Amino acid sequence: MQQTFIQAYPKLLQPSVAVAGLWIAHGDEPLLSQWLIDALRPHWHTQNYAIKRIELVSVKSWQEVLAELGSLSLFDDASALIVTGNHKPDKAVTSELERFAIEAQAGTHSNSLLWLTSKLDRRAQTGKWFTPFAQYGHVIDCNLYDERQRQQLLQVQAQQFGLTLSQDAWQLLMSHTEHHLLSAYQTLWRLSYLFAPELAENSRRLDAKPSKIPSNVALDLTDLQAALVSDAQFSVFDLSDAMLAGHSTQVAKIILQLQASDEPTTLVLWAISKDMRHILALLDGQDPQTLGIWRSKQGSYQQACRRLSPAQTVVWADLIYRCDQAIKGIVRQPAWELLLQAALEVSGKRLFTL
Repeated sequence: MQQTFIQAYPKLLQPSVAVAGLWIAHGDEPLLSQWLIDALRPHWHTQNYAIKRIELVSVKSWQEVLAELGSLSLFDDASALIVTGNHKPDKAVTSELERFAIEAQAGTHSNSLLWLTSKLDRRAQTGKWFTPFAQYGHVIDCNLYDERQRQQLLQVQAQQFGLTLSQDAWQLLMSHTEHHLLSAYQTLWRLSYLFAPELAENSRRLDAKPSKIPSNVALDLTDLQAALVSDAQFSVFDLSDAMLAGHSTQVAKIILQLQASDEPTTLVLWAISKDMRHILALLDGQDPQTLGIWRSKQGSYQQACRRLSPAQTVVWADLIYRCDQAIKGIVRQPAWELLLQAALEVSGKRLFTL
C-alpha cells in the first residue's frame, strides 16, 4: 500500500495500529522520517517489540538485517528494525523480504522492518526490489510538495500539542518561520508549553500511548503575536494602528523600537504586507467582513482608504518584494530601511520616488 506522509501519519497516531511487516519511507525531509519513527515507537513499546537500528553500509548489510529478523529474543515478543541507508537489496534478499512480508500478513510472525531511504523516483519504484514493499508492505512518501501540505501536517502536530490556530494565526506562524517546517514545529512546541503544558508534556514522552486529544486550546492572532513578541515596547499591532491612522512620526518611532528590540523582520513584514493587501482589496471594492477584518479595525482601514489612492499603491508590490529580498540577504540594502519605507507608504508618507 502506497501513501503520502500526510495520509499515513494521522492513522499512526490512533491507539491501535498493526505494525508488523515491511515498511519503507522515502524522502529528503529528515524531520518527516523522525516523526514516522516517533509515531511507530509507542506501538512497538505497547506490543513489546525490541527496537534496533541497522545502517546499510553496503549491499551485504542486508544479510545482517535478515539475521536480526530471524533471531529470537527470550524477553521480547517481536523485533522492530529501523534500517537506514540507500543500498538496494539484491535478488536473494528481495526474495527473503517478500517471504517475510507474506508471513507477516498471514500472522506467522509479528516482526517489523522500517527502511528509511532517500527519495525514490518513478523509475526506482519499478525495480524488482521494490515489489515486496509495494505489494505486501507499506510505502510512505516522506516528501512535501506544496505549502498546503506543509500547513496540513503542522495542523496535525498542533492538534497533538493541544492547539488550534485561527487562519490569521497560521499565516503569521508561517511568515514568522519563513515557511520552514522545523522552525514552525519548534514554535508550536513552545506555544504548547505556554498554553497547553500538560498535553505538551504528554506528547513528548517516548512511552506515551497514542490517543486522541480530547480538547484543544484555541489561539487567535492576538495570542500568537503576544507569544512571539515579549520584549518590545511596541508590537506590530501598534505599528498597524499607526500606519492606518496616518501617523508617520509614530510609525518611524515604532519601527526604530522594533529594530532595537530585535523584533523578527519577518514578523514586521507580515504586518505591513497584511495591511497593504487589505487596503488594496478594499480599494478594489471588496467587503471588509469578507476579508476577515475585525469590526474594531474596519474604521481604521476605511480611514486609510480615504487617505490613499490607487496611484499611491501601485508601487507596493515591488516594495514588499524588495523587503523580502533584503530579509533573505539577496539584496544589500538593510531590511529595516526598506521596512520603514514600506510602513511609511501605508501611512501616506513617501520617502523616495520609486
